[in-house]
Amino acid sequence: MCNFARGGRGFMRYSGIRDGLFIRRINRFVAEVDIGGSTEKVHVKNTGRLADWLVSGRRVALAEAGRDQPGRKTRYSLIAAERQGGWVNIDSQAPNAVVREALQAGRIVELPSVRSLRGEAAFGGSRFDFHFDDGVREGFIEVKGVTLERGGTALFPDAPTARGARHLEELAKAAESGYAAFVIFLVQMEGCLRFAPHEAEDPRFAEMLRQAARAGVRILAYDSVVSADEIVIGGPLPVTGVLPPP
Repeated sequence: MCNFARGGRGFMRYSGIRDGLFIRRINRFVAEVDIGGSTEKVHVKNTGRLADWLVSGRRVALAEAGRDQPGRKTRYSLIAAERQGGWVNIDSQAPNAVVREALQAGRIVELPSVRSLRGEAAFGGSRFDFHFDDGVREGFIEVKGVTLERGGTALFPDAPTARGARHLEELAKAAESGYAAFVIFLVQMEGCLRFAPHEAEDPRFAEMLRQAARAGVRILAYDSVVSADEIVIGGPLPVTGVLPPP
């Protein structure tokens, strides 16, 4: 993992940041970037398509890797890309870290008083990102990072995800068993007006999200304030395309 600081309020700040110009993606995990006139292979910290952001010539932010990773072949990880008016964080590990801190700091409006938080919580055939207890209820939380935007709407996923649909099915079962259950979509950029499932890209995920909502799973979305070296949780966004209008 890249070096970063945690601040107890729902943010991640990276150290050892370098600017670069994206050249090409070699595979899901490795890309070539121009750093100061030299071409260097870097680790891509997101296996999604990221077709809007990983474009030849685009300015990107790279975080220097920690020194405690034996066998690592790349010096830098690609963690953000420039977009009109700012940056988009593309580190797939960032949402969990940011949401964990936000939950502990009471920054999630719908979960203001979490007393205990445990990661990698097993239920049924899945492992959810968190198990929580707020003194009144206990339950599970699944976190998804969102890096796709169309016309002011943040969309997830950017590629079909059978694993994501399976998690939703298990969350619905947890809700039906009496647990509190939440999905938190963290939008890793600023300026989005709403969140919706990406029906055209993955209709099964969209339908499973609707089924989970009907089973009692709370569907939440939050935006972020993003710079080249930091991502900070913002405020809640309206969720559309999940429940029919009242």
